[in-house]
Amino acid sequence: MERIIQKVTPPARKKAPKLKRVAAYARVSSGREAPLHSLSAQISQYSGMIQKTPGWQYAGVYADEALTGTKDSRGEFQRLLADCRAGKIDMIITKSVSRFARNTVTTLRTIRELRLMGVDVFFEEQNIHTMGEDGELLLTLLAAYAEEEARSVSENQKWRIKSNYEQGLSWSITMYGYRQVNGRLEIVPEEAEIIRLAADLYLEGYGRYKLEDAFAAVNIKGRHGANMGGNSIVDLICNEKIVGDMLLQKTFVVDPITKEVRKNNGEKPQYFVEGSHEGILDRETYEKVLAERARRASAYKPRSGSYERNRFPFSSKVRCGKCGKCFTRKTVAPKTPYEKQVWICRTFNQKGKAHCDAKQIPEEILKRVSAEAMGLPEFDAASFAAKVEEIQVPENGVLVFVFYDVHTVIKTWDNPSRRHSWNPENRQRARELALRQAAERRLAKCQQ
Repeated sequence: MERIIQKVTPPARKKAPKLKRVAAYARVSSGREAPLHSLSAQISQYSGMIQKTPGWQYAGVYADEALTGTKDSRGEFQRLLADCRAGKIDMIITKSVSRFARNTVTTLRTIRELRLMGVDVFFEEQNIHTMGEDGELLLTLLAAYAEEEARSVSENQKWRIKSNYEQGLSWSITMYGYRQVNGRLEIVPEEAEIIRLAADLYLEGYGRYKLEDAFAAVNIKGRHGANMGGNSIVDLICNEKIVGDMLLQKTFVVDPITKEVRKNNGEKPQYFVEGSHEGILDRETYEKVLAERARRASAYKPRSGSYERNRFPFSSKVRCGKCGKCFTRKTVAPKTPYEKQVWICRTFNQKGKAHCDAKQIPEEILKRVSAEAMGLPEFDAASFAAKVEEIQVPENGVLVFVFYDVHTVIKTWDNPSRRHSWNPENRQRARELALRQAAERRLAKCQQ
């Protein structure tokens, strides 16, 4: 029987068109009734538009109330970015560049990250799709304009604050023990009693750690429900507002975009208002508290090598991607042949692996990889400080260098295993160390 072979083409299956998952972002920068009504209208408008557009799938509306666009800490904005990173969103609709962010660096960095993930952002007023060919050029121009607008608003705000200070009026104060009513401080009775208790205990000899433990033992919480730290308690009972006075402009905003706040060391005028409001502590008790703090400060001699902010090149620069805390410098195996400096997540260092499992990074590796990221033959601290804004550690063995000019560099590193360094020389040194320590323990036991 003759075999017959025929080519058969199966009927093509029509694939259902993939729906584009679309979300919207809305924001108002004031908590007044009218703007909040506007926000509600934006949410309703975007929800209806997305759900009615063919080919679109509703992915939600993210809305921030009474938050400035220059801040990166907007809760809904960060939730939106998290959902984008999780692959839940294909496109974002927002009213304008200024609604999205007024910080040029934040805008461009966020847009570039979203573009790498394939997420398009559509700005209605400007009719810009960031996935378009000229999207980034137009964004750069518009974001720069929005930033300048934010600076102008900030300057007007500064003028109003300065005018208030000159009249002896506070701008905005949130302080335990008081609430602000019509620009004046009024005592919160139940909180005032806790402050008086803290002052009494301090004068009885309680230090900051003992105060913290005592308050925790009887479940005394701060205004937001967290335990009160010892330093915060001592700072509170030493604050001039506790006795009814007020020192205005202790700090100032350096830049309206970065929102960097700096302690006023004479750069700006200060205004002292005596008897501006009712005090919680009487003046005699308050003076005793200040005298006791001064006495303890004079008796304390800091150890050599005590912590100083930004003492090291990587201080406040290396941020854990798991918990968000900065890495801190630590010496491991001190006074042994294996002594070295490492950088370790602050959460892991203080609370352990159960709270954060980020691995420590040897300082030498940080220096080597940083030099590679900057294109230098060796690490240079001055160049690093000038060029690198932050090193993010999203996972163990990965370093993301964020430069001030917005571009990023991703580097990986391997932590050499112990067996590779376990050469005969190191074995002998370890053996000698172990023998010496054992001998010291025997000697100490005999002397007891």
